[in-house]
Amino acid sequence: MRMTPRLLATGMSLWIPNLFSGIRVRQFSADWTHATVTLHVNIFTRNYVKTAFGGSMQAMTDPYFFMLVMHQLGRDYVVWDTRAEIEFVKPGRGMLTAEFSVPKATVNDIRERARGGRKVLHWFDTTITDRTGDVVARVRREVYVREKKRVTEQQSAP
Repeated sequence: MRMTPRLLATGMSLWIPNLFSGIRVRQFSADWTHATVTLHVNIFTRNYVKTAFGGSMQAMTDPYFFMLVMHQLGRDYVVWDTRAEIEFVKPGRGMLTAEFSVPKATVNDIRERARGGRKVLHWFDTTITDRTGDVVARVRREVYVREKKRVTEQQSAP
């Protein structure tokens, strides 16, 4: 069965770590260039002072950049999420949203840089906002990309 954006969004929303953390994947775009994820701050996702737990905000941004890159590149590449940084700007309350964007031009650049099996590390940035659009946190995530060995070997074979 082919993975569609809608199927992946539903599956990620029902995935136990997300389901019980109040994290919902609202959508993956049809061309895999965009994703929207929300976090409902509730008794299970808030901290001691009743604002969004930092771990929940970090979790809501965890796999989405690498998934967007992976689906655009296809099966000939190894793609991993390697590092993350988060800057908490203000307390998060209510419904929080993160938008993830990976333009095709960026993926084409990564593909070119990974040619021949070279390792590529690329940083992506997003913000987590509240219902009023105020920035609650700024998040950076690093994605690792490398062409699979079998592809590199095929390209160098006579």
